[in-house]
Amino acid sequence: MSGPVRVSGRGFNSRRRTWIWPVAVALVAAVLGPGAQAGADSDRTGLPEAVDTVLGDARMEGGVASVVVADAGTGELLYQRLPSTRLMPASNTKLATSAAAMEILGPEYRFTTDVLATGRRQGSVLRGDLYLRGTGDPTLLAEDYDALAARLAAAGVRRVDGRLIADDTRFDSVRLGRSWAADDESSYYSAQISALSVAPDTDYDTGTVIVTVAAGEEAGDEPVVSVTPDTDYVEVDVRATTVAAGGANDLTVERAHGTNTVVVSGTTPVGGAGAKEWVTVWEPTGYAAAVFRDALAEHGVRVSGPTRLGRQTPAAAVELVSHRSMLLKELLVPFMKLSNNMHAEILTKAMGHEVSRQGSWGAGLAAINGYLKGVGVDAGKVRQVDGSGLSRMNNFSAGQLVDLLLAVRAEPWYADWYRSLPVACAPGRFVGGTLRTRMCGTPAALNARAKTGSLTGASALSGYVTTADGRELAYGIVLNNYLASSVKALEDAIVVTLARSTAEAAAPAATLRGGANADVECAWRKPLPC
Repeated sequence: MSGPVRVSGRGFNSRRRTWIWPVAVALVAAVLGPGAQAGADSDRTGLPEAVDTVLGDARMEGGVASVVVADAGTGELLYQRLPSTRLMPASNTKLATSAAAMEILGPEYRFTTDVLATGRRQGSVLRGDLYLRGTGDPTLLAEDYDALAARLAAAGVRRVDGRLIADDTRFDSVRLGRSWAADDESSYYSAQISALSVAPDTDYDTGTVIVTVAAGEEAGDEPVVSVTPDTDYVEVDVRATTVAAGGANDLTVERAHGTNTVVVSGTTPVGGAGAKEWVTVWEPTGYAAAVFRDALAEHGVRVSGPTRLGRQTPAAAVELVSHRSMLLKELLVPFMKLSNNMHAEILTKAMGHEVSRQGSWGAGLAAINGYLKGVGVDAGKVRQVDGSGLSRMNNFSAGQLVDLLLAVRAEPWYADWYRSLPVACAPGRFVGGTLRTRMCGTPAALNARAKTGSLTGASALSGYVTTADGRELAYGIVLNNYLASSVKALEDAIVVTLARSTAEAAAPAATLRGGANADVECAWRKPLPC
């Protein structure tokens, strides 16, 4: 097999901060195709042959690989295989979403959650409706709602003679992304999207609750089930049984379609591990309103009227208390390190509202598309239908991902964005993220930074790595249509090959064993580590 094209004539347009491909490059690629050789340097370094050797692994038999490697400093193209072939990028879609969010919303952007009133205050009584207005904050915890309620009580309010109105109208009412799998409905990585929601812990998986199941004291006992946060918005239907020590721990925790009833079934042994599952809620706006209403009651504030959802706050309403989220540049860490789908979708709708005052997927995706065009990515050859990559309709090529990786290096917010990428073999969920168990004991460890991506039959890894002689490379790897349980080892081998290469020589790294072998993003398999 002949090696891929190596081209040194790629240029940078400083005015538009975009990489310009010479016509000659396109002609060479079109005529010679993937795997073709061009230029003596490719023969001398051996890098194309080394990467080809990795991709020749039997696990990719019958599959398709789009792979591009470029010098991050000069833009020189070092390797390409099917650079313009569009494949499912899975969570590599988040590279586009996160970069566009930093440009359109800005690193200092914050979400706000406000409590407002339309009535007049008479002593400790607020006469009129109380409004809880959200703008999409995916990091709101039950304790944040509690703090809002405490501040309202501290201001002397003891009764609201009116309704509690939950205003989620910053976003539209479409809750799930295009072509998301129906059987993922209760899985926490496929939660409904609302401008008003609750996250159960500081992984910030908004729109979910944590269901913990512990075995009873004796065989035959009903397991003990708790929900975090503690809310009556979710009901638990326990159909599971405690069995004798050493028995099967085969618990299933799922929410029934269209309801907030979580069914716990199966068996768990005495003294066993039980289960801990993150489960989505049905209608997150109602979830937020329920948590806030409980917090008000806990602080001695009684709301006499019912709760109403999805109504816009009147312009004349007066703000009583407010909560501000962390900065976007800080939010990028849990978003990108843990590949948080809901963050991606909320940011997409937030961008839509920022650009066109429409908090919809359509408006948000148009905003992302506009950003990509502005930095020289051929957005007309990309199909993006959600912000996260959960949809199997998304299509990117490795060439487009590398174009983006090169372009963002010129952005003023690049350092914060770069910091959000998972780091190979770095311990800690908020440092190594989805790469924290990968490429350990290699030159890529604590070196390579990249966004991971996984769906059944689709895997991707795109980012940056420094070579043995100090060059920074940008790489895009998108693998599809394989039948193996995982091709993560091949991605890792390519990056390790790059990390130990020099401008003069490269040799294929052995395909590593171990690490993540999942058909979805490893961060999506809580509570197990990647």
